Amino acid sequence: MADAAGRLTKLAEEVLGAPLPVRIRAWDHSESGPPGAPTLVFRNRRALRRLLFKPGELGLARAWVAGDIDIDGDLYAALDLLAGLIWERGPDAPGHPRATALRALARPGVRTAVRDLLALAGAPVPPAPPAEELRRRRGPLHTLLRDKQAISHHYDVGNDFYELVLGPSMVYSCAYWGSADGTLGTLEDAQRDKLDLICRKLGLTEGQRLLDVGCGWGSMVLHAAREYDVRAVGITLSEEQATYARKRIAEAGLGDRIEIRVQDYREIHDEPFDAISSIGMAEHVGRAQYAEYAGALYALLRPGGRLLNHQIGRRPLPDEEAYRVDEFIDRYVFPDGELAPVGRTVAQLEEAGFEVRDVEAIREHYALTLRAWVANLEERWGRAVRLTSPGRARVWRLYMAASALSFERNRIGVNQVLAVRTPEPGTSGMPLRPRVWAG
Repeated sequence: MADAAGRLTKLAEEVLGAPLPVRIRAWDHSESGPPGAPTLVFRNRRALRRLLFKPGELGLARAWVAGDIDIDGDLYAALDLLAGLIWERGPDAPGHPRATALRALARPGVRTAVRDLLALAGAPVPPAPPAEELRRRRGPLHTLLRDKQAISHHYDVGNDFYELVLGPSMVYSCAYWGSADGTLGTLEDAQRDKLDLICRKLGLTEGQRLLDVGCGWGSMVLHAAREYDVRAVGITLSEEQATYARKRIAEAGLGDRIEIRVQDYREIHDEPFDAISSIGMAEHVGRAQYAEYAGALYALLRPGGRLLNHQIGRRPLPDEEAYRVDEFIDRYVFPDGELAPVGRTVAQLEEAGFEVRDVEAIREHYALTLRAWVANLEERWGRAVRLTSPGRARVWRLYMAASALSFERNRIGVNQVLAVRTPEPGTSGMPLRPRVWAG
């Protein structure tokens, strides 16, 4: 049973139909693969069983979260090399594990290698998924209860953990980097500038009423009330976020101008609002519910009111019905989350009655933001593990690093869509020159 790494490399290359771009180190201390490349470490035989019983992304994710595999070397470089073999191949693409596994197993050489690896793997039963994995849900998507459970899975993992990752701004969405002198500035500077950009796009003025949908830990409503003297309502489905936001608001002495509610956007009945911000929330809505979401926000605005919808988007597919959420994201990160192309988002906002006035793509900004979050996590790794679990910390490290690469490679983007509930006879109240965000 010597040279497990060599045998693993041989099987991977047989199935993928391409040379393995990373090095492999196995539990028997054997190594194989290109010298100097990032090393994929198989810490035990259980890692192999996870991949044999669930080939592809989910098997790799389970092994990573459980600590059965690791990366020795630059995580971004390793993910960049592996992305072309796994994450960026559709299920019908040549070389994709799900597309080629059966054909590969029909080849005598691969059948022999698999028997060899099954012997290497030991017990002929699949390991249980890590405790951090959300089991498959049943029933219709995006009911009020199911959405609340999905949000709780992602956000109710401890405010102290999010403080560690996000830093003092406590903003969990794409920052807005850069300054007049050409420097990037700090993460806190970039998040403050993003919040202020949204306030200016919304044209906020003293005494207006703002609704922040998916308010997180309260950063947007705090900034808007403090800097623009508005009255604000923030809604979230996370009890932990609401508790944290209320404490921040009380400490800032703004309790008379800001209200935080644990409430779904479908449950609001105290309109109208002068402006609505939705920052990194619409990804949770789902395509089946998006028309209802857009219509609900339209109905909550006064005539002439503005909506700023800040949302991650994906590249369009030749067959949109073939879109599926990544299994790792669905099981470990954002249950039931769905991404849509920006064109569909704009169309659905317009179908709800909005006049879309501006779309700003800030894809590169999210890659910078994610890399800053990963750096925060890695710098405080021991504390992150103590606050949650080793598996949960590993989920966030993989998710954020892989997402940074996805933004950098233009697999996904993020867009700020500014829309107006334009009244008759058609006066929008917008400035004549685009991107001059005066009230």
